[in-house]
Amino acid sequence: MNMRKLSVVLLALILVGASVFAAGKTEQAATGPVTIKVANYALLESGYEPFWKQVKTNFEAANPDITIEWVTAPYGEIVNQVVNMAGGGNKVDAIFGEIDWVPGLVDAGLAAPVRDILSPAFVDDFYPDVLKSFEVDGKPYGIPLYVSPYVLYYNKNLFKQAGLDPNKPPKTYNEMLSYAEKLSKLKDANGNKVYAFGQTTASVPVSGASLTAMVFNFGGQVLDAQGKLSVDNQGFKDAFAMVKQLDEKGYNPQNAKLKDLRNLFALGQLAMYYDQSWGFNGVKSINADAVNFTASAEPLVGGSGSGQSLLQAHCFILVDNGAARRAALDKFVEFVISEKTLSSYLRDLTPAYPAKKSMASMESVVNNGILKGASPAAGRVQVQPFIPRISDLNLELCALAQAVTVGKQDLNSAIEKFKSTASVKISQ
Repeated sequence: MNMRKLSVVLLALILVGASVFAAGKTEQAATGPVTIKVANYALLESGYEPFWKQVKTNFEAANPDITIEWVTAPYGEIVNQVVNMAGGGNKVDAIFGEIDWVPGLVDAGLAAPVRDILSPAFVDDFYPDVLKSFEVDGKPYGIPLYVSPYVLYYNKNLFKQAGLDPNKPPKTYNEMLSYAEKLSKLKDANGNKVYAFGQTTASVPVSGASLTAMVFNFGGQVLDAQGKLSVDNQGFKDAFAMVKQLDEKGYNPQNAKLKDLRNLFALGQLAMYYDQSWGFNGVKSINADAVNFTASAEPLVGGSGSGQSLLQAHCFILVDNGAARRAALDKFVEFVISEKTLSSYLRDLTPAYPAKKSMASMESVVNNGILKGASPAAGRVQVQPFIPRISDLNLELCALAQAVTVGKQDLNSAIEKFKSTASVKISQ
C-alpha cells in the first residue's frame, strides 16, 4: 500500500473513531424531557390506585424533565402485555410485579441486571440475602420495594366465638387441626359456613408459590440448589397430605384463588388462611372493619420442619432502553423505594417488611401493626432457586393439589404423575 492510500485509510479510521466517540458522548450527555414507561397492574386495583397516582404526581414535581407513562392491564395479563409490546418494538422501562415474574422476563430477554441501571450505593443498601433471592446466574434481576414470607392471618372474633384464645394462634399444623375442628362448626351472621383454614390451590402461578411455602413449612423442597426437580422428600409428601386432609374435612375452600380467600376472610367466612403480607390490603378494601378483627401469626410448623417459608416481594423488574431512560429510571426507582415514599404505604395500606438496611427503623411500624405476630417469620425464609419455567412448575403444583382434593386421587400416585409432567415442563 502506498503512502497516499495509507493516509486515506488512517484518516477514515480517525473520522470513524471520532464519530463513534461523539455518538457515545451524546448518549451519555443526553438531556431534556424523558418519558419512561412503567407497567403496573395495581393502577386497576382500587386499594392501590391512589398511592401510585400520588407517586407519579410527586415524582414529576421533583423531576420536571421526566414523565411517567403508566402501562396497565389486569394482574393476570400484565406480563403478556409487556412481552407483546416488546415484540412490536415498544419496550417498557420497568414492570411492577412479583418476584416469581423475574425468571420468565429474564428468559424473554427483557429484564436487565439491576446493577446495569441503578447506582452501586443504592443497590448495596439492600439486605444481601434479599438480593440473592433475585439472582439469575449470580446477578440480581429485580429490586424489591418490600418483602414478606407467607403469613398466617386469623380472625380474632371467630376465635372467641369458638372458645379459642385470640392471643394464642396455633404454632403447628397439629394445633391448627384441633383449632379447625372447633372453628368449622361456626356459622356467620347470615348462616353461611365458616371455613377453618385457607390454602390457595387455584390454577394460577401465585398459588403454586404458596404451596411451595407450605412444603418449606414441613422441611421439604421442590427444587434442589441446581434448580432440578427434587420432590422425593418427606416434607413435600407431608405438605400435600395436609392439603388433602384439609379438603377431606371440609376446612379449605376448593380451588380458591388468594383473592377468593381474602373475600371470605373479609366477610367473616374464613377463620385462618395463608397469604402474602400485602394481601391484607385486599381484605381491608372489602371490609374496613378487618383492621379490628385481623391478627397475624408465623407460618405453621409441620413434620420435621421449622416453619420456614418462601420469600415473596413486590418488585421492579428493569429494562435497558438506553442511557437517557436508564438515568431517569434510576431516579424513579430510588424515589419510590425510599422511607419517605413507602412509610405511610407500609403503615396504612400494605403491611410488609422493608428490604433496605437504611430503612430498618421502619421495622417498628411493622412490629406494631397487623404483622406484629408474624414478625419472627421474616428471619426464617428459604430461597427457591430461579428457573426460567418457574410459572409452569407452580401451575403443576396447583394441578397436584387439585388432583388430591377435587380429583380424590391417591397421594402417591398423584405425586408420581406430577413428577413426570413437571420434569418435562421445566426442561422445555
